[in-house]
Amino acid sequence: MYRRFRKICFVLCTAAIFFFYADDFVSACSRVLSADNGQAVLVGRNMDWPENVDSALWFLPKGIKRSGLSEGKSLAWSAKYDSLIVASSVKGQSFAADGINEKGLEANLLWLNESDYGKRNKSRPGLSIALLAQYVLDNYATVEEAVEAVKKEQFQIVDVNIPMYIPTVGTTITKASLHLALADKTGDSAVIEYINGKPVIYHDRNYTIMTNSPTFDKQQENLKQYQCFGGDKPVPGTSQATDRFVRASFYLKNLPKPNNLREALAYMFSVTRNASQPFIVSLDPKNPYTAATIWRTVGDLTNGYYYYESTISPYLVWANFSGFNSATEAMKLDLSKNQDYHGDVSKLFQKADPEELKVPKFD
Repeated sequence: MYRRFRKICFVLCTAAIFFFYADDFVSACSRVLSADNGQAVLVGRNMDWPENVDSALWFLPKGIKRSGLSEGKSLAWSAKYDSLIVASSVKGQSFAADGINEKGLEANLLWLNESDYGKRNKSRPGLSIALLAQYVLDNYATVEEAVEAVKKEQFQIVDVNIPMYIPTVGTTITKASLHLALADKTGDSAVIEYINGKPVIYHDRNYTIMTNSPTFDKQQENLKQYQCFGGDKPVPGTSQATDRFVRASFYLKNLPKPNNLREALAYMFSVTRNASQPFIVSLDPKNPYTAATIWRTVGDLTNGYYYYESTISPYLVWANFSGFNSATEAMKLDLSKNQDYHGDVSKLFQKADPEELKVPKFD
């Protein structure tokens, strides 16, 4: 009985610690869209995570058949478009966190603590939240197309368990709480959040920034308190999601006009780096949880280039659709061993099994 009591106490304490740190955890990832620089439509994204998960660049050709769930009534489709993605691997299971397709559409999955996909209705086709970005890239050429499809609610988003590392506890399993940012080569933009089981869509080319909690409408309202956006508060400097939202908005708004594409890319990276989270050991023993930026991407939606930067590598790498010469098989470049790749790596991809990107399932 005593052992059982101790076990129950441990579980309850673990849960309490997790919820205590939840807000700090979800302060992870930032997305920036630059559509009026005169050179190219660019989307920058930071991936912030408490540990350096394995990642890989994938080229995924049109025609691949996919299922939205591993079991039960599932949404099924065949990819209409080629895509280039970054797949993050958690405990050996990979899914698309970020990517672009050949039509110039980009999709970015970021954490949002408030996400609620609703109770599972097993009579409806299901789509795992882990496959939402890939589904959009496979099926739509523009933000408008993707938004209209989501509005119809012909499928139900289904949550997925993922392992999460908490320093004071270790690895625990939690539900993935994500929202989606979309952009296309016309500069159109949308943010899609699921609240109380329903999609809430913010669709406007002026929506250039997305971070994490609170929800997008509250982030927009908070922005009005700061200089350049109607208020008088100075630009904040913490790593909290609200501060990163303001900071990225401020620096994007005040970028100089680039003279060429090289400068446009440099300016985009400068904004995403400014919204990054450093590697740091917290000095607060009551709040030891940190999520550093582990990689960044920039999608050039005008020219079909996809740039990737690991924060533990001195090198920038990129791939572009023309480098795959209408390939009909999935191809992958494994980045998990911190190889010193640099420059255009399109020719270094190797044939791979797209089944590696199936719906993740953790016990």
